[in-house]
Amino acid sequence: MSYRIEHDLLGERQVPADSYYGIHTLRAAENFHITGRRMHPHLVIALAMVKKAAALANCEVGLVEEPIAGAIVSACDELIAGKFHEQFIVDALQGGAGTSANMNANEVIANRAIELLHGQKGDYRIVHPLNHVNLSQSTNDAFPTAVRIAAIYLLKPLSENFAGLQTALQQKEEKFSGVIKMGRTELQDALPVMLGQEFGAYAQAIARDRWRIYKVEERLRQVNLGGTAVGTGLNADKRYIFSVIEKLRDITNLGLARSEYPMDPTQNNDVFVEVSGMLKTAAVNLAKIANDLRLMASGPLAGFGEINLPELQAGSSIMPGKINPVIPEAIRQIAYQVMANDLAITLGAQAGELELNATLPLIADNLLNSLEMLSRAVGIFRERCIFGITVNAEHCKAILEKSMVYATALSPYIGYEKATTLLQQAKLHGNTIREEAIRSGLFTGEQLQNILDPYQLTKPGIPGKK
Repeated sequence: MSYRIEHDLLGERQVPADSYYGIHTLRAAENFHITGRRMHPHLVIALAMVKKAAALANCEVGLVEEPIAGAIVSACDELIAGKFHEQFIVDALQGGAGTSANMNANEVIANRAIELLHGQKGDYRIVHPLNHVNLSQSTNDAFPTAVRIAAIYLLKPLSENFAGLQTALQQKEEKFSGVIKMGRTELQDALPVMLGQEFGAYAQAIARDRWRIYKVEERLRQVNLGGTAVGTGLNADKRYIFSVIEKLRDITNLGLARSEYPMDPTQNNDVFVEVSGMLKTAAVNLAKIANDLRLMASGPLAGFGEINLPELQAGSSIMPGKINPVIPEAIRQIAYQVMANDLAITLGAQAGELELNATLPLIADNLLNSLEMLSRAVGIFRERCIFGITVNAEHCKAILEKSMVYATALSPYIGYEKATTLLQQAKLHGNTIREEAIRSGLFTGEQLQNILDPYQLTKPGIPGKK
């Protein structure tokens, strides 16, 4: 392997001659070999968008010559298109508040721009990572702005996937609207419900998640680009500060705006906690729904056995014929990971000191991973689980008929104590509540048919009374 020599304030280092990254990136890769994960691809793209906007603004106000700015813009366009991402080698978690990630971008863009100007990589006399690519910026405004852009891009498909899940649940609500079954509280028999009502309640929860996720995007639109190191804009031309946001808005097609107080988003990361909190809330609902489906599908013979989940793969290496609820199980695990990520984001956001938060790489990594995981999970949940659910309607009805819950439906007519006695007598004689009520002469079969009609049992008011 051939090398080129680069230098920084610590001295000289050999850098692989064909690499687009440089000495700053190389040192960071050596220092932070931690997770084995690199920066999120959307963060790389967002950083390229920031650098492109900066180059255009710097050129517009006369700080960078047009050929150099043009080469930088072309290099950024290639990164945005997905090229050269393998050159981003720094770990997702890193010290320095994102400086390593920012320098990785500066060096890759500079060296690609040098190539486009027919120079040799590492000849920073042509295009310099700091003097040209990073001009008018600091890591402390470029990196947070990129995190916000990446998060917005990932929020959009997540919101769409939640909309799809809501629709799928509403379709099941309608399809199962006529299936009566046992409702349970604290895992004990409670009152009859329609299976469709249960799916309707799930759809309501997901609808709230969809709305929260859709609205929380607004919190991310204010960026601190132009604020440089501490939000004051030192070392940035005032003309650049106002121009760069316009350029960035055009490049991203997002409704971005310059923060009215750039020092605030430079030092405070509560917005990311807010977004993560919405993701955690959605994860809570997904885990609850997934767990309910596992319970209702348990068995198939020795459990509830009320619904059937799609059979996707063999469930055991020792028990023939066993099928497990693998999608709901996976959904729960993803939900738990999102909840754990939220804790990391919360701890990171509160750990900032004075004018900067050095844990932003932790916040970015966990937030972007949560967004991507949830989006994939919701799509899989809808496509490979919810769509394929079927119901064992007769089994649901038989369980309800054999249960003692009908005593509750009859108590408004005979009182709580007589209903309790009826229940005890039914157990003693091995009868259902319906059979015991007829045997004891408390009701006729026709009266019970009216009172215990599924529609009467699952609507507000006393069953059988208008």
